[in-house]
Amino acid sequence: MKLLDFIHNSFVLLDGATGSLLQSAGYPAGERPERANITSPEMLIDIHRAYYDAGSNIVVSNTFGANSLNFSDDELENIICSGINNVRTAAETSSGKQPKFVSYDMGPTGKMLKPFGDLDFEDAVSIFAKQAKLAEKYGADLISIETMSDSYETKAALLAVKENTSLPVFVTNAYNEDDRLLTGASPEAMVALLEGLGADAVGLNCSYGPEKLLPVIERIVKVSSVPVIFKPNAGLPRVENGKTVYDIAPYKFAEGVEKAINAGVNIIGGCCGSTPEYTKKLMELIGRKQLTQINRKNITVVSSFSHAVEFDEKPVIIGERLNPTGKKLIKQALKEGNVDYLLKEANEQKKNGADILDLNCGLPEIDETSVLPEVMIEIQSVCNLPIQIDTSDPVAMEKALRLYNGKAMINSVNGKKEVMEKIFPLALKYGAVIVALTLDENGIPDTPEGRLEIAWKIKQTANSYGIDDKDLIFDPLTLTVSTDNNAAITTLESVRLIKEKTGCKTILGVSNVSFGLPQRNKINSAFFTLALNYGLDAAIINPISSEMMDAYRSYLVLKGLDESCLGYIGAMSGKEDKTALNVIASDDNLKTAIIEGRKSSARQITHEMLKTIQPIDIINNEIVPALDIVGVNFESKKAYLPELLLSAEAAKECFEEVKLSVPDNSSSKDMTVIIATVKGDIHDIGKNIVKLLLENYGFKIIDLGKDVPPEDVLKAVKQNNAGLVGLSALMTTTVPAMKETIELIHNECPGVKVMVGGAVLTQEFADDINADAYSADAMGAVRYAEELYKRLK
Repeated sequence: MKLLDFIHNSFVLLDGATGSLLQSAGYPAGERPERANITSPEMLIDIHRAYYDAGSNIVVSNTFGANSLNFSDDELENIICSGINNVRTAAETSSGKQPKFVSYDMGPTGKMLKPFGDLDFEDAVSIFAKQAKLAEKYGADLISIETMSDSYETKAALLAVKENTSLPVFVTNAYNEDDRLLTGASPEAMVALLEGLGADAVGLNCSYGPEKLLPVIERIVKVSSVPVIFKPNAGLPRVENGKTVYDIAPYKFAEGVEKAINAGVNIIGGCCGSTPEYTKKLMELIGRKQLTQINRKNITVVSSFSHAVEFDEKPVIIGERLNPTGKKLIKQALKEGNVDYLLKEANEQKKNGADILDLNCGLPEIDETSVLPEVMIEIQSVCNLPIQIDTSDPVAMEKALRLYNGKAMINSVNGKKEVMEKIFPLALKYGAVIVALTLDENGIPDTPEGRLEIAWKIKQTANSYGIDDKDLIFDPLTLTVSTDNNAAITTLESVRLIKEKTGCKTILGVSNVSFGLPQRNKINSAFFTLALNYGLDAAIINPISSEMMDAYRSYLVLKGLDESCLGYIGAMSGKEDKTALNVIASDDNLKTAIIEGRKSSARQITHEMLKTIQPIDIINNEIVPALDIVGVNFESKKAYLPELLLSAEAAKECFEEVKLSVPDNSSSKDMTVIIATVKGDIHDIGKNIVKLLLENYGFKIIDLGKDVPPEDVLKAVKQNNAGLVGLSALMTTTVPAMKETIELIHNECPGVKVMVGGAVLTQEFADDINADAYSADAMGAVRYAEELYKRLK
């Protein structure tokens, strides 16, 4: 039986946890579990077989952390070969008669990608590609990308699999308590990205128990056109008689999973804390459930690293100000490489109501193939709006699409055969939404019917490449009325006709209509209102123009798209719902630069301020308050991890400038913090984030890295007279090492406090292992360190 046919027509039962069962079977705590594939194969075969015997259709290999960052090439190949063979042997020797498949398990690298970490995107792709090739070489039936907490790393992994194998691929992400990934992505954003890149099934794993994750899975089902995976934990962990146990029993677990099945999920299993007993309960469950038919969702959507923008009843605003055409300052900024000016323009458009940003770097004087992706990455690092990649150069387009963090929008294609041949394969590979212009080799037709004919040609050609109608948005082209009295009405009729006949969305660049006329905004806003009434779905406009946005907000009120007219009232009274970031950002001061993550501006402003202001005053009155604002926004879910990190990096630039003026660095606190990922654990994303933020709050940080033995942590504490230790662990199997480290520090250095954090930890778990503090995120770690410092001072 073919796997893809099976997952579309049957319930699919996955396996459960492996690491905790390895420990229960006697595998030493603190040892990397992937090596057990070689050293203890029978132990793993027994575990895998138990899942098949319980009814699992798909069992994953014990290769979660098997990558070239953690193992040499030879050992990596041996681990992957042995891991897949162990699952295959278990399948062949299992008593179960159900269809059985072997999956290669691909986990995160443990590092953050640039610009927020030190791992290059293409290096991440290469790391995953090496695994994917070996997985196919040694006979895996599919690849399961699991427990990804960053959309960008997820993209790197999925791209690597699609480019280097012909295997089906499942992707599940780990969602936080706020129903987002660690780096901010919503469920809708992840579905848009993953479906666009060709994932065969999407969903979630790990994090929490079934009930807590139900709202997330319901959101995924609502927008997904592919089978949905639900693989939660058996609740939350705690220590009982020296062992890690979970708080949801098998029957309760199955009850929670049943609600996900009722919502439309058809691929189910368990993650941390689950065992073959849980699998048996799920097997009983699906035996009495009716399969929900998987329906393709006709949703036109683009996304950024944080959220999706759907082209629906409410028209979408695309900011036009990052395009050098007719804009002297943008042209100058692109020529001079003044990215900071472009970042300010991006944020200004966001604050004034743009949903998407158009980005065009097409100037004869610059190399667009390098500048476009570079500027795009910089903008995505400080602004969470999706980007419309606006270029006629296919090479520049592909480079930008590859590095884009989300499901992009590209502008544009047209009805010319050679253009479609170049652009459609790129759009298909990277899953982009395409703006299609109604012109071809014969130019722009004078009639709506002529433009519709080109739209049909583009649509049919796109469909032949495998591109869905939902990923096409037609631009019937706005021509200037100053040279043709009928130009506007022809365009408007084309909008109506194309939308009605093709079923696709429509878009216009509005301001072209008024070229050559005085008081252009008056014409533009009137034309915009007419176009909206003709059914326009999206408009490329200047969102900083009050006339344009007033017309838009008035339209929303009159069409019943502004609940209780609150958006209109807020705009007219100057009290729109804005975060602290937006309130401050009208002035280009140091706080603004730090909050917006503009590193070069922050350093330059600090340099100028140091000429007249004392360093300690800059630190206390500008830098730390700015960090506090971003911290509050992060804690209240108005900002996400990338924004927090970029602000920290901007503050770091300020401190570097201060150090030049005051070599002894008056910002430093006289308390040293030791941080480490515990023995056996090779994931240090959380630790690195905590390190960056604590450094920016003036603490001296000694980073011991990852896989650190308890004795090494104790040695560092004594050598550096540290007041606080921060320990991180991602995997349940490494928590005993954390407990051992805490006991050692408390016994040898009773005055030193130990703070813990990590994906598998809770406050109760931290209490059980006698930690002095638990932090769910990096800002929590900062708050505790600040409080401790005040007490010790």
